Amino acid sequence: MTGGSLLATLWEMARYFTVVTNLLVALTFSTIAAGMRAANRPFFIGGVMLLILLVGVIYWLLLRGLLELSGGAKLADAILHSITPIIALFWWLAFAPKGRLDWRAPLLWATVPLAYLPYAIARGLADGKFPYPFINIDKLGWSHTLANAAGVALGFLVAGYLVVRLDTYLGRHRQSQ
Repeated sequence: MTGGSLLATLWEMARYFTVVTNLLVALTFSTIAAGMRAANRPFFIGGVMLLILLVGVIYWLLLRGLLELSGGAKLADAILHSITPIIALFWWLAFAPKGRLDWRAPLLWATVPLAYLPYAIARGLADGKFPYPFINIDKLGWSHTLANAAGVALGFLVAGYLVVRLDTYLGRHRQSQ
């Protein structure tokens, strides 16, 4: 990524929602595996699962194939964009407590990608390197970029409400058994 220091490399990697979200997934599942209850809350797990699903869906719909990758980069790409989202979804389906999410959850979860957007745009405007082509204001302009962001936000909210609905259904189904 960069030829400089570790700090410069980490700063460069922090530009990407994919990297930040995968770190959040790793921290969440590490604390759950360590038996710490802080991250093992339905609201938190549901949000993290939805965020990593956003990473996978955006990758498969908008980003896959834009770069030719090989070797370790290709493996990292598969892990970050495909394997981790699928594992997180299946873990949530199989192990996360169900029936405890309410209809406010997707609005609260949406604060994460909404906070990321101005961060990514500010960094892109400052150094000319936008992390994703669909938010590249230099090439698309403000109106197209904001329309893309609105589309992603709408998709995220719809998916969030589907997660809440599925959580409610699975919670009732498990209680009736």
